[in-house]
Amino acid sequence: MKIYVGNLPWSTTDQELSEMFGEIGAVRSATVITDRETGRSRGFGFVEMDSDGDAKKAIADFNGKEMGGRPLRVNEANERKRPNRW
Repeated sequence: MKIYVGNLPWSTTDQELSEMFGEIGAVRSATVITDRETGRSRGFGFVEMDSDGDAKKAIADFNGKEMGGRPLRVNEANERKRPNRW
């Protein structure tokens, strides 16, 4: 299951995100999204966990939890719909 993590402190790294969610269960991937031009964090990221049960527990445990003085927004990621250009 893929999880959206929003309102991250600007200094958060992929490693920190992975370690935080790793407390709940096995993390397949953790990525903080960065701006293409500046390389700076955009303040959100995605975590993919091996188990749906662990993912649901992580959402429940971390949604609203403070990290760096900011309340995290954590929920199941929605598939991004791309417009059909043809």
